[in-house]
Amino acid sequence: MALRLSRLVTPQTYRRMLVSEGEFAVDEVSRHWVTRVVPALFVVGGMAAFALMPFLGRGWALGLVAGVALGGYGFYRLHYEYMDRFVITNMRVFRVHGIFNQHLATVPIARILDISVEQPPLGMLLGYGHFVFESAAQDQGLKRIQFVPDIEHRDLTIQRVIQRAGLRARMEWTEDGDDGS
Repeated sequence: MALRLSRLVTPQTYRRMLVSEGEFAVDEVSRHWVTRVVPALFVVGGMAAFALMPFLGRGWALGLVAGVALGGYGFYRLHYEYMDRFVITNMRVFRVHGIFNQHLATVPIARILDISVEQPPLGMLLGYGHFVFESAAQDQGLKRIQFVPDIEHRDLTIQRVIQRAGLRARMEWTEDGDDGS
């Protein structure tokens, strides 16, 4: 029972890997801290509602309800963001998210055709971006991963895994830029 309840508290991405087949994590990424700003503001709003309770007189119950609602929602969203993980392994990339209803989306490394990196102006300033995956599958479960911290580093990690898996041709560089043909 305790093991099952721990699934609500930590993402446990290691359970999703095919260790017996030699799969290992290359990188595990939680979402950028900017996704926690709005939920934290809800928590602060809940604390403010509690702080105002003594000044509300007979309406103290309204402050209590507002504090519990704002704080509870804020803590839930903070935990939801914490549980959202993007994992790069030597065989695939996958995302696990959700608390009570967990969702797993996977794309094998061999099926990744194209990776686009989007970085909005705020993302360039704060150091995050979004991945858009194009795979060989018609209907894919993993299309867009948002708010990835240090997106350039994560993109290079994925490209390195693809290269080491031998899925992309390696071209040797010649001094004059000619490929020898």
